[in-house]
Amino acid sequence: MFRLHLGSTGKYCDGLSRRSFLQLGVAGMASVGLPQLLHAKEATASTGTNKNTSVILIWLDGGPSHMDLYDMKPDAPAEYRGIWKPIRTKVPGFDITEMFPRQARLTDKFSIVRSLHHDTGDHFAGGHRMLTTKDMGVSGASTGQKFPGIGAIVNRELGARKRGMPGYVAVPYASSIGLNPGYFGGHLLGAQNDPFAPGGDPNAPNYKVQNLNLAQGLSLERLEDRRSLLSHFDTFRHELDLRGTTQAMDRFSREAYEFVSGARAREAFDLSKEEPRRRDQYGRHNWGQSTLLARRLVEAGSTFVTVHFGGWDHHWDLKAGMERYLPMVDSCVSALFRDLDERGLLETTLVVLCGEFSRTPKMNDGGNGGPPMSQGTPGRDHWGNSMFCLLGGGGVKGGQIVGSTDRLGTRPHTRAVTPANIHATIYQVLGIDPKLQLLDPSGRPVSVLDDPTPIHELL
Repeated sequence: MFRLHLGSTGKYCDGLSRRSFLQLGVAGMASVGLPQLLHAKEATASTGTNKNTSVILIWLDGGPSHMDLYDMKPDAPAEYRGIWKPIRTKVPGFDITEMFPRQARLTDKFSIVRSLHHDTGDHFAGGHRMLTTKDMGVSGASTGQKFPGIGAIVNRELGARKRGMPGYVAVPYASSIGLNPGYFGGHLLGAQNDPFAPGGDPNAPNYKVQNLNLAQGLSLERLEDRRSLLSHFDTFRHELDLRGTTQAMDRFSREAYEFVSGARAREAFDLSKEEPRRRDQYGRHNWGQSTLLARRLVEAGSTFVTVHFGGWDHHWDLKAGMERYLPMVDSCVSALFRDLDERGLLETTLVVLCGEFSRTPKMNDGGNGGPPMSQGTPGRDHWGNSMFCLLGGGGVKGGQIVGSTDRLGTRPHTRAVTPANIHATIYQVLGIDPKLQLLDPSGRPVSVLDDPTPIHELL
């Protein structure tokens, strides 16, 4: 076994000390054999190019309906087609809901996958499949994360694009179906690959990220002294492994130091630097300002930023919920694409919009077990057999519709796509080999994606 004993210090909240932490293997497992470690590194050597690209993932937690947003069925029976009508957009044949007039003018900048599916209507199973691509028995009866989220894998592989920034950020927090960080977390890659979550409400007056400051009583001079001491004790490790686990840990330590001690991150999180007009375009609400903050973070050098839009579990009173949420989504998404384009960042920033699943194509009676309409208008229940995903920027082709659903929107009709294909596309954009492998707790290489095929129509 390949293990370094480096003494001990006080325990962290995860039970690991700074010194014992270096006993972990390349994917966060204890005491992995050196031959296994080298084999995994050889198997996962990147074949992609070194790209300076980033990702903003807007997560619609709770599951938005494809039928009411990007895959409308105006010719279906009333109980399927829903309340709103489709409108024409800048791209012929690319119709979307009438609740998205701003996006309708920008459909040349993004594409929609209409044939996505994972075939589960369980919130937790769907969230785990969308964020990790893996089934692994996760469900409402077994909600624990069992594989790293895509942002954590990207952070481990790439880190930040610019020094002084966190590589992986969740604005304002990471949450999948009420679990924090939930399926966004690093899991077997270790807590160091969890997203940095600033918390708070970016729309609040004088919004500040409290934990960007040094701990009480710790000056930059004392921090540098501690860093130098750790460096002294760690020097001999480089003679053993110049490219493996210790290099990754060194990178993490360096980035953490630069993040805390530098000014780049504090400035990126300072929304007061933005023009009021720009803030108005995104929308003066939590979602709008969180999305604007995500743009500031990728511009400053973060690589993977998630934005949390929660509250999409509309089993009833769909009309009121959509009339509240869809205009906010429209302002956020349209402002983000315009802003990225104007700043010359669209070619290097991939925007992804999705949730854990969709909603039933056929609407219910709005009663939730009681008399019809007693809970307001009809709603839609859980559905993972047909879903959507929006992708645009980062070199992804705009104006494309990938796949289709049947006439009632119940399942893919052409070009079925799985979460693994979405992830493979994201990896391709970032310059990461979709055939990447990690080591499981037993030291066995495991493929990140069971199907590493990207969506070729978009690339």
